[in-house]
Amino acid sequence: MTDTGLELGASKLDASIGEFAKENEAYYTKEFEKIQGTTGFPWSWNPMAALFGPLWGALRGAWGFFWSFLVLELFVLVQLGRGLWGELGADQLARYERLLTNIARREQQAAEALAAGDAVDAEAKQKIADNLKKVAETAKEQAAEAATEGTTILITGLVLLVLVKLVEGFYANIAYEKQYLKWRANPTTTQSGTSTNNVVFGALLMIAIWPLTLFRFTVADPDAKLNAMTGGLLGGSIPITEFPIKKEYFANLATLGDQGFDWLASNFGNVFDGITAGIKAVLDGLEVILIETPWPVVMVVITVMAFRLAGIRVAIFSAASLLYLAFMGLWEISMITVALIGAGAFLCVFFGIPLGIWFGKSKRAYAFAEPVLDFMQTMPAFVYLIPIIAFFGTGKPPGVLATIIFAMPPVIRLTALGMRGVPEATKEAAVAFGCSKWQLLRNVEIPLAMPSIMTGINQTILMSLSMVVIASLIGAEGLGALILEALQYAAKGQGLLGGLAILFCAMVIDRIAQGMYRRSAGRA
Repeated sequence: MTDTGLELGASKLDASIGEFAKENEAYYTKEFEKIQGTTGFPWSWNPMAALFGPLWGALRGAWGFFWSFLVLELFVLVQLGRGLWGELGADQLARYERLLTNIARREQQAAEALAAGDAVDAEAKQKIADNLKKVAETAKEQAAEAATEGTTILITGLVLLVLVKLVEGFYANIAYEKQYLKWRANPTTTQSGTSTNNVVFGALLMIAIWPLTLFRFTVADPDAKLNAMTGGLLGGSIPITEFPIKKEYFANLATLGDQGFDWLASNFGNVFDGITAGIKAVLDGLEVILIETPWPVVMVVITVMAFRLAGIRVAIFSAASLLYLAFMGLWEISMITVALIGAGAFLCVFFGIPLGIWFGKSKRAYAFAEPVLDFMQTMPAFVYLIPIIAFFGTGKPPGVLATIIFAMPPVIRLTALGMRGVPEATKEAAVAFGCSKWQLLRNVEIPLAMPSIMTGINQTILMSLSMVVIASLIGAEGLGALILEALQYAAKGQGLLGGLAILFCAMVIDRIAQGMYRRSAGRA
């Protein structure tokens, strides 16, 4: 490239930086060129950023800079406030005063007991008073030590203030140069130049955040002082050290929730009973097969099934796991657990895969279902037990229902993800060759989405496993009840052996399912 070409490129860059900065163009052009031409730290100093800190970031639209140094400067100001006017040791002094009051009361009680002729009680009360005097002296010493730390905290705050200002000055141009590069890539969404409105907004944020925070961390009993200063508005009607909503509001809302649950349970009891009966039928069928049948027969059948569906290695692992359950005396409760996991996972897959296919094909349906799935996944597992008990009572079927709510979202989400991941070109080619909608779904979309679907099934099985222990709290039997008992009595060995049994049950189910898919995919 010729010198003329280099000069032309440099002039275009200078013009671009000037268009971006708009004010102090020459300064930012020189500093950006220094930053872009330096391999190490550029040592570019911005005096306005060092002086005004977060407000400079708001002026230039560098909001990451604004929030970072808003917090850092607030931390520094808290240290300075504590060193200058902070009532250090106030808590210990208040404790000292309370102890003195308690000591006086105990000594009075001792004197009254002695006057009544009860020397033993008088001696006990006096001994308590003497012990409290030692604690009071310790509190007084700690208050005095805290009061002497004011100078140290003030010096620390000043040092931190200098360091923060240095960091602001040296980092500002680097952050602004990164914003310039974003503006070059997308000028419509990245601010250029300065904005007075942003400065006003940033100043309002600082006013909203800094004063109350400084008051909270530098003044003893801030609510009482704010209450006196504002005529009861702040600190009184609106306290700043605790949430202002009163407990009676919570109690009233909780009462309304109880009434709502009771109304649903009384008006839709037949529906809930029908759901419970259906799940109980599935569980009873599985338990008849797994428990009533002699355990060697069940073990042989599962091992042969593992060999035929997943291969020799999975068959050996399954046989070893089942032998562990049998020889540890855990066969019956383990089969109850397998029935719970199997029923929960089966129902999750039975309903989850069709829903996932629907959501994968319909963006509108998925947009409606996504908040529901988020709720199902993020709500703590123990919370599910509350409506389950209210509507379905306790026992195994409610445990399966709690498992379904907790474990169904992964298979729905991953099935929908797999369906959306099928290439459009592949579907168009299949349709061009005369595939009907059903043939397209069965022969093209589902096979291509199967890896994602199987991952969802795997996650559902594992989440069903985790819910088995929690469901034991509402009467679901099996290995979960064994773990719960171990927790109650701190039986460490029992808990470990029961946990291994749950692990083996889940791994056998998962390995057979995954091995079956891998074998079918290999044949295909």
